[in-house]
Amino acid sequence: MNKHALNAFARASAASMLLLLLVGCEASGDQAANQDMPAPEVDVAVAQPRDVTLWDSFTGRMAAPETVALRPRVSGYIDQVAFEEGELVQQGEVLFVIDQRPYQARLQMARAEVARARSQVTLAAREAQRAEQLWERRAISREEMEQRSAAHTMAQAALASAAAAQDNAELDLAYTEVKAPVSGRMGRAEITKGNLATADATLLATLVSVDPLYVYFESDQQTVEANPHGEEVAVPVRLGLGSGDDFPFSGELDFVDNQFNPGTGTLQYRAVIANPQGRFRPGQFARVQMPVAAASKAILIDQKAVLTDQDRRYVYVLDEQDRATRRFVETGRRVDGLLVISGGLQAGDRVVVNGLQKILYPGIAVAPQLVAMDRSQPVSNEIAARTAF
Repeated sequence: MNKHALNAFARASAASMLLLLLVGCEASGDQAANQDMPAPEVDVAVAQPRDVTLWDSFTGRMAAPETVALRPRVSGYIDQVAFEEGELVQQGEVLFVIDQRPYQARLQMARAEVARARSQVTLAAREAQRAEQLWERRAISREEMEQRSAAHTMAQAALASAAAAQDNAELDLAYTEVKAPVSGRMGRAEITKGNLATADATLLATLVSVDPLYVYFESDQQTVEANPHGEEVAVPVRLGLGSGDDFPFSGELDFVDNQFNPGTGTLQYRAVIANPQGRFRPGQFARVQMPVAAASKAILIDQKAVLTDQDRRYVYVLDEQDRATRRFVETGRRVDGLLVISGGLQAGDRVVVNGLQKILYPGIAVAPQLVAMDRSQPVSNEIAARTAF
């Protein structure tokens, strides 16, 4: 090797040693800095078992228990529309009035016919009584006596027929007022004042009852088989509107169908919900929760504590040295805002529920701050004392 090559080799070796020395110093400095950094603070909650009822969610549709298509029982021209479209009406309120004058005239004629028939009955009764007296004295023939008696009977029949015609006329006059058969909310008027309405044919309006309302929803066979209530009714259900996660309204299951739908493989349920303020409307979609199973000593944790690694879920659990270690878990349904853990956790495990972004790697030491698993509940003194180190 010539002199120039030796000098170049020497310079390269010296540079390499200097670089290694600088890297070692930097690593030592970073390690010392990491050792001097305080442990990150995280919120930790203790996993506690409890008996819970598991609820399942369904999509339902509201329906009115009573829907009435209002049609007139007599024909005539609409004289009055006595309601505001969309308003709530009470049973018995007048909604439409058909021109009453022709029916009032028919009633007067029927009443006059009744009066005439009644006078005929009175006259025939007197003649029949007189004929009996004359027959007893043999002043008239038996045939004449029987004719007068038959005339009396025919007069009575004519009176009954006239009375029936009067009742019918009174009924037709009453039918000129179309009244609400049930309490509920009116739809739009399908016919307005001055138009001809035909008996039993013309649709006047639609009336639906609004308090209470039915909520129909369907459940698959697997959920039905796991349902602890079976075919029972009077089971409490919870309802929510829109896309939120809350279910602020309560109802009660009152009907379970007697067969599965062969097309969908589902069983229909019906719940009833009070609606005194008219907040809900028939045809409206609703989210329904129904109890489908019971779990004994279930572990529930805050859903924010659950992370995902590809297709597996895990949480961070603290050991006795307050080091955060990864624990894979199996999750189930949600109950009261918490997630049921069906495997991977035990009672008493301390789970990191907030500050997960501060855990840079598994095994890092943290400074735990004890909080309640359910943020709406305070930390119990018993748990705080048991988990203090």
